[in-house]
Amino acid sequence: MTVRQRCTRGGSDPPQPAAASGTASFVPLSIGRADTNLVFKRRKSPLLTPIELDARGLIQILARYRAPSQARSIVELVITAGPLILLWLQMWATLDLGYWLCLLLAVPAAGFLVRLFMIQHDCGHGAFFHRRFANDWVGRVIGVLTLTPYDFWRRAHAVHHATSGNLERRGIGDVDTLTVHEYLALSRWGRLRYRLYRHPVIMFGLAPAYLFIVQHRLPVGLMRSGWRPWLSTSATNLAIAALVATMIWLVGIGPFLLVHLPIMLLAASAGVWLFYVQHQFENTVWAHDHGWNLQEAALHGSSHYALPSLLCWFTANIGIHHVHHLCSRIPYYRLPLVLRDHPDLDGIGRLTLLQSLRCVRLALWDEGQKRLVSFREVRRHYTSV
Repeated sequence: MTVRQRCTRGGSDPPQPAAASGTASFVPLSIGRADTNLVFKRRKSPLLTPIELDARGLIQILARYRAPSQARSIVELVITAGPLILLWLQMWATLDLGYWLCLLLAVPAAGFLVRLFMIQHDCGHGAFFHRRFANDWVGRVIGVLTLTPYDFWRRAHAVHHATSGNLERRGIGDVDTLTVHEYLALSRWGRLRYRLYRHPVIMFGLAPAYLFIVQHRLPVGLMRSGWRPWLSTSATNLAIAALVATMIWLVGIGPFLLVHLPIMLLAASAGVWLFYVQHQFENTVWAHDHGWNLQEAALHGSSHYALPSLLCWFTANIGIHHVHHLCSRIPYYRLPLVLRDHPDLDGIGRLTLLQSLRCVRLALWDEGQKRLVSFREVRRHYTSV
């Protein structure tokens, strides 16, 4: 079996032509398999290769990459946590030499903290170690450093994987995304709030700090889901408080904040940016419940963020996100092997670093054109009409 085997889409309707102009392109429509075919055929970006692959068959192929290496995982943990601790101490030691040097060192320190979060992420999927006990406790300890309650986050993230791209199941573990129809139906105040939420300064500046420092202190989204989410957040909060109190006792509150706050803020913004780009690109896939397919949404609704090698290392290959969503049990250090062995997957949803910057303007799902559009495009359309 090879990855080049085509998907046989039995029982689908013949594709309908996309609306080129007029109000029809912004009319909410149901999205079925024929619509998905049409999206793949009409993709405008040459980087989003319209390869139709059997997503279900791919899962069977990818299963062979799932087994983690305990030795490799331990090495990955050591070479990530060790440099982070050393950089933190070096930042503290250089405070008397000038804060600019401390801030300079905060950049690689934030990179290692992002990488540590990715290890926690793999633990949450049961992909980092063979045993769940090891995954869970390594994830819980890392969660204290990343300010992310592991068990609560794991459950919310599982919901994200199970519902990604489903218009009827938005709201947990994703970036809030409205359709054009929903946005136009809002009041002026509602539109302003949504525009503020999607503004880059809010999305990648203020929101990440709020998410990790404030929102993660409560099981937001799962408050009525039993005692486990509350236990996870409460235990993590207590551990964070104990660690912070110890560090303040050792180095003082001023030096602690001067060192740790820049690391945390930079890492939080980088993490939110990565999550944003993984699903908020022009030719992603959203569908209503009756036409939504888990495997198709995983393969074509997740990007392949083709970063430079150094950034791939710091982000633990999370840019190979379409493969990750198809088979989340693959350890991050095996994801490049999948692309090496199956090059057809390399062109699906591919975004370079430069091209990803254009995704910032995309904010609304156009159900007529089957793509994300900007506020400007919507305004220009209705002005012309």
